[in-house]
Amino acid sequence: MGRVSQAQAQENRRRVVEMASRLFREQGTGVSVTDLMKAAGLTHGGFYKQFASKEALIDEAVSHAFGELAERRATALEDHGGERPAAQRAVIDTYLSARHRDSPATGCPAAGLATDMARDPGDHGAHHAYADGVSDFADWLATEDQDGIVRLCTMLGAVVLARATKDTPLSDEILEAARAALSPAP
Repeated sequence: MGRVSQAQAQENRRRVVEMASRLFREQGTGVSVTDLMKAAGLTHGGFYKQFASKEALIDEAVSHAFGELAERRATALEDHGGERPAAQRAVIDTYLSARHRDSPATGCPAAGLATDMARDPGDHGAHHAYADGVSDFADWLATEDQDGIVRLCTMLGAVVLARATKDTPLSDEILEAARAALSPAP
């Protein structure tokens, strides 16, 4: 088999990063390189041509996931004519939905990766990207009346608990209670 072109190599790398971003949010960073490459439709041997280590891929995948989250916030702002409160409300409602609860692979990296980041003692790119992503999201959620960190903690905690109690009435109750707590006062 011949060598792949530089363009194909870049496309393969992009596919691996995107797939890793999804699988890590869904299953954790313990996903094996073999399983990851298989999910991306590539061979295990190709991994080491693209990445120095699994840790390097985790760093890149976490950054990618938070980049997707930032894009969703920008789209919400655009969809709501630049009206930040309306965009925030839309993001909160989507975040605290059954669809988000049931789709961790495409969901918020703050919720999907929290346990892995807490358990990994390393001081590397993923930790910095995670902390920066959480901080940016919290800043974006802040209002005159509500601290963004409190809003994000409420949202993240609700999604994690709703996922843990999925398929029980409590799961939907948790999401609804968090939405109500974050609704603007009448």
